[in-house]
Amino acid sequence: MVDMDISLLAVDTRIVLIPDGFPGQRMLVLPRPLVNEVFRMPGTPQLIVTDCGYFPRAQSHGKRRTTAIDEVVVIVCVDGAGWCETATGHFPVTRGQVLVLPPGHEHAYGADEDDPWTLWWFHAAGPELERFLERAGMTIENPVRRPHDPHRVATLLTEILQWAERDTTLPSLLAASGAAWHALTHLAASRTAADDTDELIEQSVQYLREHLAEPLSVSDLAASVALSTSHFSSLFKRHTGQPVLRYLTMLRMARARELLHITNWTIASIAAEVGFPDAFYFARQFKKVHGVSPRAYRG
Repeated sequence: MVDMDISLLAVDTRIVLIPDGFPGQRMLVLPRPLVNEVFRMPGTPQLIVTDCGYFPRAQSHGKRRTTAIDEVVVIVCVDGAGWCETATGHFPVTRGQVLVLPPGHEHAYGADEDDPWTLWWFHAAGPELERFLERAGMTIENPVRRPHDPHRVATLLTEILQWAERDTTLPSLLAASGAAWHALTHLAASRTAADDTDELIEQSVQYLREHLAEPLSVSDLAASVALSTSHFSSLFKRHTGQPVLRYLTMLRMARARELLHITNWTIASIAAEVGFPDAFYFARQFKKVHGVSPRAYRG
């Protein structure tokens, strides 16, 4: 929820942050009774965009919340720079990065004094939102993300605002919510700005995708990025949510399903193509994952 009271916005005795009112800005705030009404409707989404906007070169922009809110705050910095503060520290935000502040926590954010940010932003609420953000690693400890495609994320926030500005009918609200979910899932797949080792893990993931037919070991992958096997394994699971070999099996099975659908290859040929020289072992692993044999899956 956007709080228009600036009496609590003094970061120190020298700096006063301004929540809105910038030349060229666009902003929409849904009436809270409408938000509550939408959540009570059967079949409505688990997420509603409550506020959204665009602030160009927002000199002195910022907000300090000493009372936690029930909404996620998402800020996409498309130019300039800014910062945020949480209970875990101070974090810079630069062009192409995204600030995600989960609900239920005090926080502060603002534009850089010398190079103020230009930003697209939205607030959203939903009953499962906090759990989703935690599972996706978008926590108060790591609030800054580096999306793989910052332009795509900014485009989605543009879409959110366009739908919100159109009207407050249910179809427009649903469309804005859909774009917000798309943005959040895109961010869930992105890296945190705090950990450059994620770049190494992403390289390893790409290597796995391109070498499914080859014998692969965790120790060899770790050595290729100059990490110990144990450290690499820990980072890999944190990045993907899966241990290395389970993730590799998941990739191989996905490719096997594709080949079963689009080719007439023998089961043995498909097994070899996805890194299983023993077709019988491949069939056992495939059934373990899918509940049916490769032959039955092909139909």
